[in-house]
Amino acid sequence: MTEHSPLVSVIVPNYNYAASLELCLRAMQAQTHRPIELIVVDDGSTDDSVEVARRLGVRVVRTERNMGVAAARNLGAAHARGEILVFVDSDVAAYPDAVEAAVGMLAADPRLGAVCSIHDPEPLIRHSLVEEYRALQYYYWTASSEGPISFLFSALMAMPRRVFDEIGPFNTRLRETEEVDYGHRLTQRYGMVLTSAIRSRHDHDHELRGLLRKLYRRGRARVPLYARRRRFARGFETSNRAGGSLAALAALAAIPVAVPLGAAGAALPALALAVSVAADLGMYRFVLRRRGPLFLLYFGAVHFLVNVTIAAGVAAGAARWLCSARFRRLYDSDLPVRSPALGEAG
Repeated sequence: MTEHSPLVSVIVPNYNYAASLELCLRAMQAQTHRPIELIVVDDGSTDDSVEVARRLGVRVVRTERNMGVAAARNLGAAHARGEILVFVDSDVAAYPDAVEAAVGMLAADPRLGAVCSIHDPEPLIRHSLVEEYRALQYYYWTASSEGPISFLFSALMAMPRRVFDEIGPFNTRLRETEEVDYGHRLTQRYGMVLTSAIRSRHDHDHELRGLLRKLYRRGRARVPLYARRRRFARGFETSNRAGGSLAALAALAAIPVAVPLGAAGAALPALALAVSVAADLGMYRFVLRRRGPLFLLYFGAVHFLVNVTIAAGVAAGAARWLCSARFRRLYDSDLPVRSPALGEAG
């Protein structure tokens, strides 16, 4: 660490994540960096999340109702006193040196507006095979994009307080894509880095339906921003990955066309499927090395559904973008940003 050790405010937005919250908070209490203030922002939880935080002696503030993660982060920042803000989701457990590494990177380069963590390929809590799929897939996509980015990975990220004050709060109108908007705004003025120097484990989605629903909605909601800034998601969503998703959707869509054509028609979906597999070939090799051929078969089947879902969401977003002027203005800078009500836990 540098000679000056800045106060770091760790802000943990939480909504009904009591199962992982204790792991998250204990990981932050074990950080090598000092001093740290730890703030849990409870966003209307109905489980025993608040009691978990209190039992560990962590300060809790609460929104007046469930307002979304953007509002929770803004509320935490309003209560924070630190020179550095660390936002960590309540389903993420950071390695002990994560905050120290983040502080060091920000101190070394004042042009950096934020540094973001790469999660391990193993989930924080093993609930299901779906979660193991997601941990491997997410790790590969992020690790292969390590370096400068313009897509904010907000599950564990650090930024100077002065940068947050300059860029402004998270947009509370965006319930599922607030990090897309914030990354776009931040990288107009500062650099942003995704790095394996800041390590963590994530309790990923463990139900397939929930994962697919989230990916569909996010794919749809990102279209207005991508339409304005085509290079926005460099790294994380590169052209080959977009091609893989589109090819998977094309393979599915080609089946009704191919059936009447018999054996000759089977070449159409087969070719599209081959293109989709080739786009993610490096990831399949990675999974094969780590988990073997049997798990790879499962992984490939789930990933095909994920690719189809992402492409379907983007297609739906494109159609909505063409038909709705309001949707095209989703990320307009003049949209109002609500300030959440401030409150301490009683």
